[in-house]
Amino acid sequence: MIRGWQVATSALAIVVMVATLGAEANAAQCGNGPGGFEAWKQQFSGEASAKGIGATAIAALMQTHYASATIAADRGQRSFGLSLEQFMAKRGSATIVARGRSLKQSQAALFASIQQRYGVPPGPLIAIWGMESGFGSQRGNQNMLSSIATLAYDCRRPEFFTDQLYAALKLVDRGTLSGSTRGSMHGEIGQTQFMPKNVLAYGTGNLDVAANALSSTANFLRAHGWRAGAGYQPGEPNFAAIEAWNAAGVYQKAIAIIGRQIDGQ
Repeated sequence: MIRGWQVATSALAIVVMVATLGAEANAAQCGNGPGGFEAWKQQFSGEASAKGIGATAIAALMQTHYASATIAADRGQRSFGLSLEQFMAKRGSATIVARGRSLKQSQAALFASIQQRYGVPPGPLIAIWGMESGFGSQRGNQNMLSSIATLAYDCRRPEFFTDQLYAALKLVDRGTLSGSTRGSMHGEIGQTQFMPKNVLAYGTGNLDVAANALSSTANFLRAHGWRAGAGYQPGEPNFAAIEAWNAAGVYQKAIAIIGRQIDGQ
């Protein structure tokens, strides 16, 4: 015999299932080419509005274009497959070390202030700065919002970049970024190439200003377990914070090595 509460429970389960399927059907659908991008933007803008994204950011989203160059770059990240020696040569590690040592001296007061506040020494910060943007000389010239919207639409990693897109739209709403902000191929911005979610969480000002970008990077590392005075080579306590910055093993090891050479260890 089916009791009344069982019927009610079954009926409720059906309602929830139908509602879930309906939500999935109405959700913006990913794609693998430019053909569906405009329709996706229309759908996504409705979802974003419902989640509290304001008119300024929605208008900026609707002005985005499908970034073919971003898709090409996303499919062609071959340098992370190199050996450590090849990777460091390709990224110009010797140049980063030489310039980094000079900057450590000329900007000693800035780095001392950052280390006092966050516990992060100059070496790894300078290594990241040099690796990410050539000390600010290569910050990218792609439309940031178009790059991230394209990757949120693309079926390869939509969940990750959808989160980044919502963060970018919040930053546009706040006036921190705009629809014309320029960045690198995946939407990274500033002197140390922050993604929007990290700007929201760890940003300490305009990241096109080196002091702000370096402070923000130190803030990120501290938030990911950096301990003042501990080592940051593989196997040492602070290496995990470097791993949190970038998932590629060769990148992580290169930062540790370059940082050690800059710090004179």
